Amino acid sequence: MPSRPAPVTGVKPPPLLEVVSLKKYFSGAWVGFGRRAVVHAVDDVSFTVDHGETLSIVGESGCGKSTLGRTVLGLMAPTEGAVWFAGQRLDKLTSSQLRQIRRQFQVVFQDPLSSLSPRMRVREIIAEPLLNFRTAKRRSDIDARVADLLDMVSMPPDSMRRYPYEFSGGQRQRICIARALAPSPRLIVCDEAVSALDVSVKAQIVNLLSRLQKKLDMSLLFISHDLAIVEHLTHRVAVMYLGVIVEIGDRDPIFSRPRHPYTRALISSVPAANPDAIIKRIVLSGEVPSPIDPPKGCRFHTRCPFVFDRCRVEQPVLRQLGSEHRSVACHLDELPDLE
Repeated sequence: MPSRPAPVTGVKPPPLLEVVSLKKYFSGAWVGFGRRAVVHAVDDVSFTVDHGETLSIVGESGCGKSTLGRTVLGLMAPTEGAVWFAGQRLDKLTSSQLRQIRRQFQVVFQDPLSSLSPRMRVREIIAEPLLNFRTAKRRSDIDARVADLLDMVSMPPDSMRRYPYEFSGGQRQRICIARALAPSPRLIVCDEAVSALDVSVKAQIVNLLSRLQKKLDMSLLFISHDLAIVEHLTHRVAVMYLGVIVEIGDRDPIFSRPRHPYTRALISSVPAANPDAIIKRIVLSGEVPSPIDPPKGCRFHTRCPFVFDRCRVEQPVLRQLGSEHRSVACHLDELPDLE
């Protein structure tokens, strides 16, 4: 069983969130001889999120991003590993202890319409966490808090009397953010929170999250496949491929000089702001392997343009790159240029 990493004294406080060797497997169809296929959705993932920091989890659809976020939230039980929040290991807490700590981490889902009850007015939706966690009891206090939360997400006060279907997609997502902010959390997990929105609305929601983070000094775990949005919002980036993290580190060095072939390919796909800019796109060949039977060795070797014999037999581990504030799971010290 993984143990909690010892905090580094005299440098900075311990992280708010620590994920240690986390695994989440799902049982699939029967494959014969009394065995079931096993989906390796998240396979030995470790990272931290500091106070007031945004860590973005990026990667293609099906890489395990959302499963990772839901397991961190406790919506799914981990197969192995541990999640520590504010110094407490979540899977070791009793139901009452977990209920108390849950108010400190909330979630904003991808589709705001399906995550809001169509039978409840906005006031009831935002007030629900206040009642659940007993942070407000009197009607006047609840109304004042709901009005304040609506103002924080730039929604008019009369919104509380309306139903979710009366709003646009961007407005509904603002309501979801207000609901997440209601119990004054220290961490919000944004699971593809802007992917269902129009481009102009995406920018508004991302700017709103950025302002709220600075104002409230909260942390964000931002799950997305949109690297243009991630580059604008995040402090650090973790790149996932087929259930594992292949590169993690500070935003600027990763976007300016990616050190993993998969990261380089993802970043090359980001549209340029200048339409006249010449970008050398990297088009990966082949299909993403099945998480039921991941490739031996490096999981990316079946699509990597720089693959060599070692990649096919030995799985690379995340290693720190000298003085750079990032780690990479690749056997190459430097990526060669593509012809």
